[in-house]
Amino acid sequence: MPGIEKLPIEETLEDSPQTRSLLGVFEEDTAAMSNYCSQLYQAMQRIYDAQNELSAATHLTSRLLKEYDKQRFPLGGDDEVMSSTLQQFAKVIDELSSCHAVLSTQLADAMMFPITQFKERDLKEILTLKEVFQISSDDHDVAMNRFSRLSKKRDNDKLRAEAVEDVYTSRKKQHQTMMHYFCSLNTLQYKKKTALLEPLLGYMQAQISFFKLGSENLTQQWEDFLGTIGTSVQNVRREMETEVGQMHETIQEMERSCDPLYVPCDPDPAHSPVCRNLTRKQGYLHIRNKTGLVSSSWERQYFFTQGGNLMQQGRGEVTSFDGKKVVTLQSESRRDCDEWISTINNISKRIYLSENAEELAARVNQSALEAVTPSPSFPAEAREHETHKGRAGRASSISSVGSELSPALSVLSLDALVAPETPIQFDIISPVTEENSGQSKTAAQSGRRSNPFGESGDSTSEDSEDSILHQLFIVRFLGSMEVKTPESVDIISETMRQILAARAIHNIFRMTESHLLVTCDCLKLIDPQTQVTRLRFPLCTVLQCSSHQDNKRLFGLVLQPAGGPGDSRAVCYIFESNNDGEKICDSVGLAKQIACHSEMDRKAVEKRKETDKAKEKQQEELSKQKQIEKDLEEQSRLIAASSRPGNPPAADEQFLVLSNSQSEDSDAGEEGKKKGESEA
Repeated sequence: MPGIEKLPIEETLEDSPQTRSLLGVFEEDTAAMSNYCSQLYQAMQRIYDAQNELSAATHLTSRLLKEYDKQRFPLGGDDEVMSSTLQQFAKVIDELSSCHAVLSTQLADAMMFPITQFKERDLKEILTLKEVFQISSDDHDVAMNRFSRLSKKRDNDKLRAEAVEDVYTSRKKQHQTMMHYFCSLNTLQYKKKTALLEPLLGYMQAQISFFKLGSENLTQQWEDFLGTIGTSVQNVRREMETEVGQMHETIQEMERSCDPLYVPCDPDPAHSPVCRNLTRKQGYLHIRNKTGLVSSSWERQYFFTQGGNLMQQGRGEVTSFDGKKVVTLQSESRRDCDEWISTINNISKRIYLSENAEELAARVNQSALEAVTPSPSFPAEAREHETHKGRAGRASSISSVGSELSPALSVLSLDALVAPETPIQFDIISPVTEENSGQSKTAAQSGRRSNPFGESGDSTSEDSEDSILHQLFIVRFLGSMEVKTPESVDIISETMRQILAARAIHNIFRMTESHLLVTCDCLKLIDPQTQVTRLRFPLCTVLQCSSHQDNKRLFGLVLQPAGGPGDSRAVCYIFESNNDGEKICDSVGLAKQIACHSEMDRKAVEKRKETDKAKEKQQEELSKQKQIEKDLEEQSRLIAASSRPGNPPAADEQFLVLSNSQSEDSDAGEEGKKKGESEA
């Protein structure tokens, strides 16, 4: 090939300085070529690595687009149009990923393999031959130096033969090594051209194949699809700009309208009245935290209603419910306080589960205001205290009241079931009358309360020690009121509705917890702290006991007062339990059945005793009759013996003495006396 320099191989044996000088030029060219080839190898390696990374990244992008449907986005995760569009993009990107994978394989075979072979094989071979040539050249110089130092005067054939042999061997090795070295250097002048052109040729061919695959896959259909997507993107951008403009207008309007709300005081009631029909509310309240025995601090927390719970959240915190049953909250204004209380009351009735929650709340509040009379037994001071005291824990507890309000709130007439103008008692406080004032005083001194049935609370479990049934339940007293028709099946549910509505209207959240003891003789409400009997209901006075139809935590008792069946008065007591309302009613029913069977057994025993007594009396009568007959026979025998001639009767014996048995029976004695006189 013209233009390519060569080292003269035929001059290797002579090894002239000109040849060595020309060899140095070739060695310098080889070093420059090796340095350049290393840089080109690194550049091509970057291309190959980048192509592999592009192929992997494209494949990962396609896989992520396919998994868009499986993602759970808090917002917009169910957009079918977006999902379908991304699936189409995933399809074409997956095809491009396959093209990139093919390109990576072609680059590895056509570009990286030739330059790697040139770098790792040809250049390293020349470097190895250079080291071998240098060693052989040094050995030849040493042999020639040793041969030249042989003495001419003292001829030693053995030393001369060794020196000649050494020169021969080293010169032959140098000559052979130098010829192969020159041949490799001459060959390198050809290989360096192919080593540079073959990788570039393979790179270009791989790129051409890649673009051909791309042109086959990206057809006119994809161009139309991309045009449609571009139009959709522009529409979304215009919609976003419009929405941003509306949000800025809303911000300006709210800045103007909310200016009076920046002051922490009650607004004008005429412009912002209290809304009592809310079922959801959120905002900042101050919660009281105890910092010592008598000191406390107020912390500003964000509160909101969620379902049947009152949740709190601090800034930068996760939403949580700390499980407290009683918390003290403070609002910035009276209007905000009233709205919070009304919202909690509406949630306690589970109105938020209805479709038209606000409309139903308005109707419930109006019906409750018209149907329920405030209880005079609950002082106004206590209601004021309860109004300012919130219970976050009771939001879920009272919401479980389960009074699912029917569309018609007054299915039954209140006057038909409940006595009109009847006060509602929200606490277990026994009324004190003139008859039992002394008894109540004694009960008060002993730390116990009297009950409305005229029985003292001093009675312990003596009357129930022999009872077969002993069951204890935890209950909370909701209220009681006098009813007119205790035999009605709807009296308990109607009383529940009235009492719960009254508690909601008067903001009463406090409930007295007691232990309900069910025995075969009576029902007892026992103080869990002091174990003192608060109320005692004889089982015979329990007319009805049933739980709420939807909420089994609520149950009620209809009791006949101590006046007896002739007394037309009846009182309905409503309680809340720990999901045991139906079980308690079953237990009361079982106790009544056991008591009924016990009463039947007692009557049967009494009847058996009366029968045995009648039989004993009859036996006594028969015994008396037999004794009378026996006495009569004895008297007849005596009379007959006295009438014999050998034993004449005395003149002064006009009467016979009767026996003791005859004297007990007056009629039989008189007859015997007359008979004796006649025979005498």
